[in-house]
Amino acid sequence: MTGAATTRDTTAITEIDQMAVTTLRFLAADAVQAANSGHPGLPLGTAPLAWTLWSRHLRHDPADPAWPDRDRFVLSAGHGSALLYALLHVFGYGVTATDLAQFRQLDSRTPGHPEHGQTPGVETTTGPLGQGMANAVGMALAERMLAARCNIDGHRVVDHRTWVLAGDGDLMEGISHEAASLAGRLGLGRLTVLFDDNNVTIDGAADLSCADDAMARFAAYGWHTLAVDDGNDIAAIDRALTAARDEESAPTFIRVRTTIGFGAPGVEGTSKAHGSPLGVETIAAMRSRWEWPATAFHVPDEVADLVTDLAGAAAAVRDEWVRDHDAWAGAHPQLAQDHRLGTIPAPPPGALDMRTLPDQPVATRQASGAALVDLAARYPALVGGSADLAASTNTAIPGGSVSSLDYAGRTVHFGIREHAMAAAMNGISLHGGLRPFGSTFLVFADYLRPALRLSALMRQPVIYIFTHDSVYVGEDGPTHQPVEQVESLRLIPGLTVLRPADAAETVVAWDIAARNLSGPTALILTRQNLPQLGGDLDETRSIGARTVRSADRPDVVLAASGSEVVLALDAAELLGTRGIAAAVISVLWRERFADAMAADRSVRPDVPVVWIEAGVPTGWLALAEDRDDVVGIDRFGESGPGAQVAAHLGLTSDAVAAAAVGAVERASVTG
Repeated sequence: MTGAATTRDTTAITEIDQMAVTTLRFLAADAVQAANSGHPGLPLGTAPLAWTLWSRHLRHDPADPAWPDRDRFVLSAGHGSALLYALLHVFGYGVTATDLAQFRQLDSRTPGHPEHGQTPGVETTTGPLGQGMANAVGMALAERMLAARCNIDGHRVVDHRTWVLAGDGDLMEGISHEAASLAGRLGLGRLTVLFDDNNVTIDGAADLSCADDAMARFAAYGWHTLAVDDGNDIAAIDRALTAARDEESAPTFIRVRTTIGFGAPGVEGTSKAHGSPLGVETIAAMRSRWEWPATAFHVPDEVADLVTDLAGAAAAVRDEWVRDHDAWAGAHPQLAQDHRLGTIPAPPPGALDMRTLPDQPVATRQASGAALVDLAARYPALVGGSADLAASTNTAIPGGSVSSLDYAGRTVHFGIREHAMAAAMNGISLHGGLRPFGSTFLVFADYLRPALRLSALMRQPVIYIFTHDSVYVGEDGPTHQPVEQVESLRLIPGLTVLRPADAAETVVAWDIAARNLSGPTALILTRQNLPQLGGDLDETRSIGARTVRSADRPDVVLAASGSEVVLALDAAELLGTRGIAAAVISVLWRERFADAMAADRSVRPDVPVVWIEAGVPTGWLALAEDRDDVVGIDRFGESGPGAQVAAHLGLTSDAVAAAAVGAVERASVTG
């Protein structure tokens, strides 16, 4: 099924096309000027490219921005947001002239950079350069994976493309190399990147810092490469886009030579056009050049009429798809339920299997692997992989590998590309129909943090599996021993961070993660074995923590997360020999426990608490009251056996017991 826009005569470039390009240029320039802030250079330079794509090739229906089988357009160079808002205004997405006039203002639908969920037609939050391009790789991959699953018995309910507009900055960022390499290896023929090659960055000419041969680079990744030497040549752009659509075996990279700030006297072709309003006099001169009305946000009737015709044709295409989808869903109801095209499928009802929990000590990464396999068997939408660490992170699931020859698998081999993995997972989630997970060692969470932050910002239910979680990693030394990473993850708003202390808590953590559809979840897991602890798991679900050792009248409470709960239990035994009664709490989800204590004072222990974690103590210090104490690590680790390293750094039952004695003594004095 072809997009409605392609029914236009692509052999003729009309006066209306040129008028539409000018319309986009002035809408963007007027918006930036109204805000007295923004980036007019990209919109002025790429308006012909954008118009040609949206009017002739992009499969979309403005009446239904969430139509599951629409083409995805990603403005990876998100600073050029005024161009995207101009497109959405012209094509009828409900972005009004008033919205354009409120560009970059508080509570407007036209924020400084595109934000997913705030403006209809915005597919992903972009601005941090390279992220959108990598998101698009995930979107294109999701399209191929879902097509392999769903397009059966003559139905083509998944049949669309992903288009990206990227700039020099996107291509310089390291994530673009990771993402482009992955896309080439996976043969994502439904993905096209349009490179706005204007040779200008903020500091001056782009070749001051980068002289890459972009065409050769992408060809080396296995991409189909094309070039357009004049970014104002609509016919040449149209031919290149057609050639991109005709290529199904490899993604396409189109270098388009443009002029930043085209048509703006005094700033055209210079870095001055990048990030400042053009000014009243410059815009007036532009209006004179193009004989354009003085009225801001003007859209000629001819352009509006053409777009109305295109919208009618698009609606007809979508209606045809809806009929096909309904017939497909009727014939394959379970498949339709499993993937729920256009949305994030929810996990199946019922808790994960607790009956197979081992009696002997086991690493939480191993318990996680068992829970993941159990969940995957009942949750067909769950797909994912690792950054070349599946055997270590225990993230292998049945269903086969995804490749350019077979997209029906469930395991994506992301390779040693943590950043692109996380951003591609965002793209898979944003696409809908699949639920992604990815894994690596906790210390390498730093490599993917910008994408994880965007998972949280966009409230995408991506599941991050981080193993090898503390100095107990041992012999690999301080480079591989995460000390500050857990705390840094907890600082990200909207990210659920779960650090289980045994296999049972790990299963609960997976259940929480699977049912958390309002944002990302990070599972923090051990390399070393941990014993099974017991305790009320319902308490863990409700307040984020559970009592694993009780005392009738405790003198002190030892509260820890992950592997340090065992340390707390050993310390409690020592304290008992000294006549001090200690209860022990396992804190799976610190933020929920903190909220529970803030909401209900009775949840907080009424005796001193020693908070324990094998990491920086900052967040625990904030949670502690004056009578409490914190045992943590405020330095990098050492190379050696994990238990010895922990002891060397002060993580011993004796140290915890000593801190507890001190807390009890202080409490008795202040009484």
